[in-house]
Amino acid sequence: MLTTAATPTRQLTVSLRPATEAYDYEYFGSRLAEPALLADAVAVCVFRAPLLAVPVGGPRHGGYMSFDLLTLATATRGLLTERPGFPDLRVRWSPYRDTCHTVEWGDPAPEWWEDDAVFGRFYGYSEAAIAAFMQRHHKTPSSAVPEPCSPTAP
Repeated sequence: MLTTAATPTRQLTVSLRPATEAYDYEYFGSRLAEPALLADAVAVCVFRAPLLAVPVGGPRHGGYMSFDLLTLATATRGLLTERPGFPDLRVRWSPYRDTCHTVEWGDPAPEWWEDDAVFGRFYGYSEAAIAAFMQRHHKTPSSAVPEPCSPTAP
């Protein structure tokens, strides 16, 4: 007979903290086209790890956060619901075990096939931050090789 000992389960909690407590506060502050948005940002704290939720405004049309557990995503949506700058909050549920659920706000994101500069502008990054990112990630391994010759070329 299989028996299991009852182990106490720890309640997973999500809380909001001041934006300056977020691990990625400086990251966003140095890359946003309009850093003043940080005044209305908040740190979403999960497992004692606060990450920044930046509101929409100015050139920033949308935002998102990723979560491995659907319960954490729905709890975060609930906490952000009444906050200014987080319109049209929605949870995008992932049916795949290896893909995170997301909480999204603002306009729908560009289609997946758009280039990184389009995404950077949508999320309100400065042109300098976009250019720096594109410089570091300008080619995929498959696009970095020269064009193949035609098999019929001399």
